[in-house]
Parts: sequence; C-alpha cells; structure tokens
Amino acid sequence: MNNTVYIYDTTLRDGTQREGISLSLNDKLIIARWLDDFGIHYIEGGWPGSNPKDAEFFDAVRDMTFNNSKITAFGSTRYKNTSVEEDTNLQAILDSQTPAVALVGKSWDLHVFDVLGTDLEENLEMIGESVAYMKIHGKEVVYDAEHFFDGYKANSEYALLSLEVAAQNGADVVVLCDTNGGSLPWEITSILEEVFARIDCQVGIHTHDDGGCGVANTLAAVQAGVNHVQGTINGYGERVGNANLCTIIPDLQIKMGKECIPPDSLGRLTELSRVVAEIANLSLDTHTPFVGASAFAHKGGIHVAAMRKNGASYQHIEPTLVGNQQRTIISELSGRGNVLDKAAQFGIDTDSEQARQVLKQIKELEAQGFAFESAEASMSLMLHRLQPDYQPPFELIDFTVLVQHRDDRGLVADATVKVRVGDKMLHTAAEGNGPVNALDKALRKALLDVYPVLAQVHLADYKVRILDGQNGTGATTRVLIDTEKGSQRWSTVGASTNIIDASWQALYDSIEFALINGHKEGS
Repeated sequence: MNNTVYIYDTTLRDGTQREGISLSLNDKLIIARWLDDFGIHYIEGGWPGSNPKDAEFFDAVRDMTFNNSKITAFGSTRYKNTSVEEDTNLQAILDSQTPAVALVGKSWDLHVFDVLGTDLEENLEMIGESVAYMKIHGKEVVYDAEHFFDGYKANSEYALLSLEVAAQNGADVVVLCDTNGGSLPWEITSILEEVFARIDCQVGIHTHDDGGCGVANTLAAVQAGVNHVQGTINGYGERVGNANLCTIIPDLQIKMGKECIPPDSLGRLTELSRVVAEIANLSLDTHTPFVGASAFAHKGGIHVAAMRKNGASYQHIEPTLVGNQQRTIISELSGRGNVLDKAAQFGIDTDSEQARQVLKQIKELEAQGFAFESAEASMSLMLHRLQPDYQPPFELIDFTVLVQHRDDRGLVADATVKVRVGDKMLHTAAEGNGPVNALDKALRKALLDVYPVLAQVHLADYKVRILDGQNGTGATTRVLIDTEKGSQRWSTVGASTNIIDASWQALYDSIEFALINGHKEGS
C-alpha cells in the first residue's frame, strides 16, 4: 500500500485571495523556491489567464530549476458554448508550459444554473472536453471539483457524475473541494465512501476553514483514503482561510505516519511558516499549532514543574521536530520552577530561595499592573539584582522632565538626569519631542562616554496600555519598551499611575539589560 500523501500548495494562488495579501512577482518566486527546497510536491503558481502578474510568474519559473516540486498552472474549464481550441483561458494555461495543470469545474447544480448560466449537460461537456484537451497536450491534470460537498448534499447523483466525467476523460486526480468551508468531518468521510465506489482514479481534498474544520476535514479525508492534499502555508486564503499546511503536514507525518515531505525537511517547518509570513507582510499568529511562538510555551506553575521532570508531561511532541522551541513564561501564575527554568535559560545561577523571592516580587508587581510574560528582560534583571556580587552599571539619583509650549516651536520636552557610575556623578540634560524621548536622550548622554556601546542600542517600539480606564486620568498605565542592538531584541516593562514614571522604569531596565548582557564593550 502506498503510504505517500502528495502535498499540493496553493499559497501563491488561493492564498493570495486573503484580505491584506498582495505578493509581488519577486515575492512569489522566493516563496516558490522555499516550497521546492522544503519538498512540496506541487506548487500552484496562479491563474495565467486572469492577470499579467501570474502570466509573468510562469514566464520566470520556466528558466528556474525545481528539484522537488511540479509547478502547476490553474484555470477553469472552457466557457459555455465555446470550443476548447478557441477558449482563451485554456490557451493561457497551455502557454504557461507547466508539466501539470489544475482545472476547476462545477459540481453543484446551483452554480451550473445561477453562476454559469447553462444547463447540466453542457457543464458536463465543459468538464470532459477541457480535461481531455489538456491530456492531448501531455499535461498531468488535477481536476478541482468546486463546491463538491455542497453539490453532493443538493444533488448527489449529479455531483458524482461530474467527477466521473473528469475521470473518464483522463484526469490524474479529482479533488473534492469544500469551497464554502461548511462541512464537518463525518460528512466528509461518509461522502467519500460513495466517491471511492464510483471513481477509479486518485482522489484529493481541498478544504476551507469557515467552520473551523479545515484541518480536521483534511485529516479525516486522508484517513478515509485520500492521498492528495491541497492547502496553503499558514492557512492563508479567502475569508477565514484555507486548510493550514503548517498544521496538516506534521499531523500527517508525525501523528498518522504518512510520508508527505522529506524527513529532514520537517525541522524547517517553523522557519518556512515565518518566512512566508514575513514576505506576505503579516504577523504570524503566535498561537498557531506547531509553528507559533506560543505553541510550546508554558506558563502555569504546575505545568512547568512537571516539565522540568519530564518534557513529555505537557507537550504532545518534541518542539525541535518542527523547528520550534520550548519556552517558559513568567507571570503571577508561575511557580518557582518557572523562575528556575528561566534563570537557567539566562545563564544565571539561582537557588530555590532566590527564585522564591523573585516569584513573590513578580506576583506583587503584577498585582500593580506589571506584566512580565511580555518583558523577560525586566524579569532577568530581578534575578541579577539578587546575586550577592551584582554591581549595577549605573544608579539613578534623580530626574526631572518639563514640557513647554513655545511660540516659535510648539511643544518641547526638556529632561535632566543625574546618575552615579562607580564613584562618578553624571548630571546631563537633553531636549526631545516628548518627555520619554527627552529622558532617553538625557540618560544616553550621561552614560555614552562610559559605555560607548549605547550608540548601537536603539528603542524599537513603545507600547502603552491603560489598565483601569474607569479611573479616568488616575488610571494605572503599563508601558512596554522593545530595544534593539543589531539582531538582538529585548522587552522591558513599567507600570504606574504616572505615565512618565512607568516609562522611566521600562527605559531604565532596557539600558541596564543592554549593559549587563555582553554589550559593554560594544562590538
């Protein structure tokens, strides 16, 4: 029995129908190269008859070498009352010169009547003639039966007949599409029994996630005997998206024992997911299964305590199998194990009593509005400050901030900062476009001669959240600051009823963290 499941990626076509995605030609070529290197069997590059960019894509890939993937051109069956030789859409598919083609046709009588505006017999002829025409030209044909499951529920005999016509005319695989994404897993498996009884060719599945069952429906179809799976990286697609290949692939390979990509590629899955998200200019949902940053993050104290004894206690797989990593989160829900685990990650030698002290401090501060799961650098400073030999790189004596409106310049902020470095007292002032900017400039000005590395340290992001808005202007404000030095990035937190105080706390921590974590020399 063939244990292979063939993966058909349609990120470059169906995925780009997601709201907010617009890939350039170069973007599509880069993603195609990543998919090929990863070991995807089919890459659907687009619809060459629909827009110039897709036509240009097929022109460009013609000069590229693909080691694992077949580039596939997508299009519809011929138009009604038109011969295949005269159909511009089919000619555009042939002009793309791809070894495989995907043809989409109607299997739901509602679409035949209301969308195509033709009759049932003509639609069957459109399917059969289009598939046969592509086979005459030597193409591998993937026939996508659009809206198949809705069509089956409305008129089962006609939906099955549409598949039979495609298969009889040479389709290499007929793909059952849950285009509206409303089917449930037991419906998929039940309907597949009838399909396998009637169709004598390879069968595939293409699902959408409108009912939240895109992945489940795909896995159910494979369990029922399907061996061709369509989907997109990160589940990109129209409306709420297509079935997510970044979830389907590890489920198939790890959980179900199917062969769908080279074994050594699975460890690059997280990297692939994040690269495609970056190219698409979208933030990857941190809670995405397998590849999200939170997929193997542990926050509850009893969870982390168990994990420290046995990693399998609260993880369904080893994270490195998919190129991800285990993380420990620090919060008011944490136990000492969380702190000890995080200290080990930071390379800080901490005993159980110090961990208890830090945990007590974290719980007290989080009750005041701090949030350390988003600010691990501030948490690491707590551990450092408890070390008996710790010497802070600088100490604050006092600061002052004034905001003035000047007739010639509008609003201007002035800050003065007095800090101690060793036995030196440093007192500086700076002007900024706001109070936090002025404080940042004044602190750096005071420290730069002693710590020139700070010239390479930059504030990357500044977030403010009002925690108890019902208190109006007296509400507690939480400030999170992200700081960067080259490729390194860290987050710090402050909280206070005074936004300047909250900002100073986060700013102070961000600079201290930079100076104690291998950056003092500045290279």
